[in-house]
Amino acid sequence: MFTLAEVASLNDIQPTYRILKPWWDVFMDYLAVVMLMVAIFAGTMQLTKDQVVCLPVLQSTVNSKAQPGASGKADFTTVETTTGQGEEASTRTVSFGSAPTVTPDVPLSRATSSQYQPTESGQELKKEQKDSLGRKTNLDFQQYVFINQMCYHLALPWYSKYFPYLVLIHTIILIVSSNFWFKYPKTCSKIEHFVSILGKCFESPWTTKALSETACEDSEENKQRLTGAQSLPKYVSTSSDEGSPSASTPMITKSGFKFSADKPMIEVPSVTILDKKDGEQAKALFEKVRKFRAHVEDSDLIYKLYVGQTVIKTVKFIFILCYTANFVNTISFEHSCNPKVEHLIGYTQFECTHNMAYMLKKLLISYISLICVYGFICLYTLFWLFRIPLKEYSFEKVREESSFSDIPDVKNDFAFLLHMVDQYDQLYSKRFGVFLSEVSENKLREISLNHEWTFEKLRQHVSRNAQDKQELHLFMLSGVPDAVFDLTDLDVLKLELIPEAKIPAKISQMTNLQELHLCHCPAKVEQTAFSFLRDHLRCLHVKFTDVAEIPAWVYLLKNLRELYLIGNLNSENNKMIGLESLRELRHLKILHVKSNLTKIPPNITDVAPHLTKLVIHNDGTKLVVLNSLKKMTNVAELELQNCELERIPHAIFSLSNLQELDLKSNSIRTIEEIISFQHLKRLTCLKLWHNKIVNIPSSITHIKNLESLYLSNNKLESLPAAVFSLQKLRCLDVSYNSIALIPVEIGLLQNLQHFHITGNKVDILPKQLFKCVKLRTLSLGQNCITSIPDKVSQLLQLTHLELKGNCLDRLPATLGQCQLLRKSGLVVEDHLFDALPSEVKEVLNQDTSIPFANGI
Repeated sequence: MFTLAEVASLNDIQPTYRILKPWWDVFMDYLAVVMLMVAIFAGTMQLTKDQVVCLPVLQSTVNSKAQPGASGKADFTTVETTTGQGEEASTRTVSFGSAPTVTPDVPLSRATSSQYQPTESGQELKKEQKDSLGRKTNLDFQQYVFINQMCYHLALPWYSKYFPYLVLIHTIILIVSSNFWFKYPKTCSKIEHFVSILGKCFESPWTTKALSETACEDSEENKQRLTGAQSLPKYVSTSSDEGSPSASTPMITKSGFKFSADKPMIEVPSVTILDKKDGEQAKALFEKVRKFRAHVEDSDLIYKLYVGQTVIKTVKFIFILCYTANFVNTISFEHSCNPKVEHLIGYTQFECTHNMAYMLKKLLISYISLICVYGFICLYTLFWLFRIPLKEYSFEKVREESSFSDIPDVKNDFAFLLHMVDQYDQLYSKRFGVFLSEVSENKLREISLNHEWTFEKLRQHVSRNAQDKQELHLFMLSGVPDAVFDLTDLDVLKLELIPEAKIPAKISQMTNLQELHLCHCPAKVEQTAFSFLRDHLRCLHVKFTDVAEIPAWVYLLKNLRELYLIGNLNSENNKMIGLESLRELRHLKILHVKSNLTKIPPNITDVAPHLTKLVIHNDGTKLVVLNSLKKMTNVAELELQNCELERIPHAIFSLSNLQELDLKSNSIRTIEEIISFQHLKRLTCLKLWHNKIVNIPSSITHIKNLESLYLSNNKLESLPAAVFSLQKLRCLDVSYNSIALIPVEIGLLQNLQHFHITGNKVDILPKQLFKCVKLRTLSLGQNCITSIPDKVSQLLQLTHLELKGNCLDRLPATLGQCQLLRKSGLVVEDHLFDALPSEVKEVLNQDTSIPFANGI
């Protein structure tokens, strides 16, 4: 036997799941409990008190005398009886000796019959009736018990006997159907995660803080509206875009808030400041919500399962109601029984009473009433399920009531769960929406960031760069800490991999800031901050993956001098670059583009009138179209590196003001066009290094003003005499070629200060080399030189001498006469240096500041 508590446990769910139980599910659960109580009460009553009491129906007296047969036995008559109520009627024929016909008009107390006694005369019968108080049946106790049990099973309708069990089974099915979506593994896990996350979001301190700030903002805005209404009583604004920036505001038009100079910044009073633990928990919640949303929005299994179990309950209600209503009238107190046991008892028909009939009938009517109420609730549930699209959920009301206007709408199972929660308490979805808002997440990151990166910590990260400027590099942060803008003496600010960087008006305090680096950092700026950057910023580095990452305000910095763009700007995206805005950069002098262009964007010519330096690093993509270069007549420095050029572009010869040309890391094999450089009167530096040049044409002599020539990392085997006719040449770099001989004409280069021939096949140094008395740098490493002439002492201005990687067995002692040469500038094997005389080593080990001090 089971208890009510054991059966009711089927209806138990986790207490935390109650938020997913709307009022109709709760009501149906209580109805199910009541039906369980009806079933158990009826079953208990049936097991303890249910019984049938039966008495035989005595047959009437027959006036005709029965004549015994030859065998001496009594005569028998045939009686047909009908048994079964509510079942199919069956007729059976039973023979009794001298059995009289049953007379309905004769009362049971006065009817007498005996199938084993002979018939008496009427006078004797009347006398016996007067003397007896009742009708004798001649049955003992065991026969009554036997017949009661037989008639209980034969005469009672089956529904009267099994009613409690049917109610129990139906109720258990309804309970299982109601809570199956909480038990099914594929939905149970999602529901468990949802309830867990929802509870944490509801109780999170960040939710309270965010909603409190929203309330403060609303209060401030209402005060402003009231103030405005008092000053302008006849004007009432109904626009929902109040305070939004104008279209002409030079802000980014991407995701995120815009800032306008027209709308004053509202100082929101600080509410409870989150501690570090609460902040970390809130960050984890944002990540959980993001992952859960992506997981649950992919399917609608929970919705379909809930609809399915509701349909099953409705069908079950209709089925129960249809067959139960037919049995109400079959439950009665009196029953006729024909058990076919006359050979044991001696009677054919019995009249029985069922003592539980009235109680069962009342319980059945109560059960039908409960089922009807249950069924109407199921119908209402189906109406609710199909009345509105439950696979879509909008946070429109939450967006209107809060400052988080970016809360997205959700769909599928995520939407359905939120609809179910709204039936419990709409405050849950309002608080949950805070963790769906990117604005809310950004605010949390900002608060946590400012707690972690204080002014003192930022000051420790400030360093001095190569230009002796104070520099701060922030890498992979969630935003820009507010304390950064208190470093008023900062010169260079580098922001790298900070996707949510915002530059507030406080940047106007950084009066020394002139250089800004944005590496994969599409920073957003306020209007006041933009005005400051537009007037004070001189150098900007922007590194990006896609051109869309370039902030729109970059092209409006009218006082910008240097712009470095590093990212994907291939020809397929040229139409999207937006470089036409470069025409606003009226003071731009240096433009550095590191990309994979196939042609120079014509938009770059917008800055041609004032551009003095153009650098294009093309990362190995072949640069084909260079016609735009002809318009850059004022360019003084041009670098076309790694552009897969095979010849010197003719467009370069039109740049009359060109002073320095760098064609590094291309595929140039011949430079016959070098004669055209004679028209470039101002060309002083030519860099053709890291190419495939085999020889130098004699026409190089026409570049009379050339001061620097870089031909390293080519395939040169000799140096023509024409090179040494360039009297103004101060730097010659032919390192890493296949040159075996230094021509004696090198002595003609009296102005030569830097000579690099490292990584060649030189074995002898001509004495004329040491006539270049202005040499400061002499790189002779990785050759086959066997000795260094003593005339090296003539190089009084020599500060750097590289000899490592040769075949030397000693160094000349005259090295000590090179007054400016020190050990730090002498690159040679240790054993050769140790072999020098001690006085020479002592001179070379002197402090480098001493000669300069003497000279001053």
